[in-house]
Formats: sequence, C-alpha cells, structure tokens
Amino acid sequence: MAIHKLQLDEFDEVDYELIAIHTALEDFRLAYYINQKLPVRLQKSKDEIQIAIKEGETRFSRFIFEDTEKEISWNLIQNKNEVTLQKKQNSQSLFADTSMEVSTKVYLLPEFKKVDYFLKVENAQSSTAAITKNINTIDRISAVYSVDIQHIKSKNNLIF
Repeated sequence: MAIHKLQLDEFDEVDYELIAIHTALEDFRLAYYINQKLPVRLQKSKDEIQIAIKEGETRFSRFIFEDTEKEISWNLIQNKNEVTLQKKQNSQSLFADTSMEVSTKVYLLPEFKKVDYFLKVENAQSSTAAITKNINTIDRISAVYSVDIQHIKSKNNLIF
C-alpha cells in the first residue's frame, strides 16, 4: 500500500493582492465609486465575514465581483466594526440596577487599525499600481496603497 504525504507548504501560496483604503465613505458608496473607476461591478454579498472575539461576535460587510472570463475575484472588505455589550452594574450606589452599553472596536486585520477597507484581488493579472492609481482619484479617499502580505499576522481572517 502506497503512502501519500501532503506538504503543508503547498497551501501557503499567496495568490492575491491586498490594497488598503483609508476613507470616511460608507461601504456602499465606496463600492459605487470603485465600480466607476475600475472595470468591476462590486455587489453586496449576503455572506458577510464573521469574526468571534472574547467580547462577542461581529460581522464585516463584503462586496464581491467574480470575473469569470479572466478568473479574477474582487472583494471589498470592511476592516473596522464595533461590538456592543450590555453590562450590568453590581454596586451599592444610587444607580445600582442600571445597565450600560459598552462598545469595543474590532478589526479584521488588527495590524492595520487605521485602514478602513481592504480590496482583495485574487489572481490579479494587472499591477496593483494601476489599481491604486485609479482608486486614488476618488474624492474623499485619504490614502491607497498595496499591503505586503508576508507581514500580515492574521492571514486566516482573509480566508473566505
């Protein structure tokens, strides 16, 4: 009987480009402007990215475009979200039985806390420099740049 071995290094291949976007625009507006500047048609995905942390669970919005001719997948992903918790105060004071809402910021990639959105391009055939140049022409975008994927600690959050 033959023994088959799988090397784990085979699954670590990076076949996507990641572009960071800093903006105050809402996700749907940003997707609309990207659709105008790039040859894509991003649409809101029902499959949001779900992350569980010790404070609770949150979902990050996601816009997706699948180019079947060129076999390229485009994902616009929210990086920042909030988890709101209800905390009860157990003290012997005037406001003993009150509850308060506590919100905690959660990040898809915690290493990039200042980034608002990521554009993940799988099987990219064009250079990311051209993509970032086109996105940078959108008003109300502060910065756009390519992210070195080798330095990301939480790569598993980008698997969806």
